[in-house]
Amino acid sequence: MGKLILYLVIGIIIGIIVGFLLARHIFQKQLNDNPPINEKMIEAMMSSMGRKPSQKQIKQVMAQMNRYK
Repeated sequence: MGKLILYLVIGIIIGIIVGFLLARHIFQKQLNDNPPINEKMIEAMMSSMGRKPSQKQIKQVMAQMNRYK
């Protein structure tokens, strides 16, 4: 009975460590594949909607995006 509990605790600890490392790896891969939005992306998005954004407008959108991170 004592060995069973010990194996269970060790298994849970190993599972937590492996899960953390796997989640971290997946998160870093997602950030590399889909980088956070930058000023060039905002300018391209606004231009595609038929607007020529000023630098002030781009900065305002960036400030709003950073506020919701």
